[in-house]
Amino acid sequence: MARLALPRANPNTLAVTTTSQTPRRLPDVAFDAAAAARTLDWVGMSNIALPLRVASADGDTMTVAASVDVSVDLKDASARGIHMSRMYLQLQTAFASETVTPAGLRRVLQTLIDNQGGISSAARLVVRYEQLLLRQALASDNAGWKRYPVEIDASLREGHLHLALRFAVEYSSTCPASAALSRQLNAERFAEDFAAARPLSNAVVGEWLASERGLAATPHAQRSRADVRVELRPAFDELPLVALIDALEQALGTPVQTAVKREDEQAFARLNAENLMFCEDAARRVAAALSADPRIERFDAEVAHFESLHAHDAVARVSGQGALA
Repeated sequence: MARLALPRANPNTLAVTTTSQTPRRLPDVAFDAAAAARTLDWVGMSNIALPLRVASADGDTMTVAASVDVSVDLKDASARGIHMSRMYLQLQTAFASETVTPAGLRRVLQTLIDNQGGISSAARLVVRYEQLLLRQALASDNAGWKRYPVEIDASLREGHLHLALRFAVEYSSTCPASAALSRQLNAERFAEDFAAARPLSNAVVGEWLASERGLAATPHAQRSRADVRVELRPAFDELPLVALIDALEQALGTPVQTAVKREDEQAFARLNAENLMFCEDAARRVAAALSADPRIERFDAEVAHFESLHAHDAVARVSGQGALA
């Protein structure tokens, strides 16, 4: 009597135990030979939710909510897919116990490659989160938290770490042209109101300047934003995010505020008058700050002034290299 030929067991299966304690093997077709052999640049997952430990301004650490993209290349043309679940599980604990640093990112990326069992040679992480910094008021004793959107783009190829930071800084920009036109109107009104007044005392002029008549026009100002991407040299132990944010806010001179009392608002108005700028001026200030930093290999920046005069925005872009170490 002829016997039926039973199919041979697929080596790409996973043994499991059912409720009746009977071993079963689950098929794993992801590692069958690919129908059309071809290598792939990147394969992975995007928007993975993770807690992330990052450095704060005072040198301490804080935990933030992050969204992470992770991928590896598929250099083995005969492999159908990668070990995706291994990457996910690795990320769940990768940043749980240490602050994100260049060395830590390198270790995570190397482990991602090693866990693929030889089918990958490169790995990439894109980490997005919001950095919270406690900012002191300009004049009062108050302080408030400000958030900065951040993106870390880290990749490891042929043993070389490539690291980039993207972040944004918001500031106020007062138009120099509008300020000049306002000053002219103020001067004309002064001449009109005091055409017949001779002599003029300081008290009279001061009283007029403090009155509504003393302000014939005001220059237009608007919230503005600098979006920056820097490629970092890999020779530094820490991510210089807070230092770069501080440098840009100092260069621009008018970062948006958090806690504001009347004395703080007055101090902010003074800063705006001292830092009149077109978008071109702001872009040059950003470039000067970034090009002086030896931690930066190269940078790309865009400043946008969200006009209160126009229905469109004024935009300037600039790129360059950091200082030689």
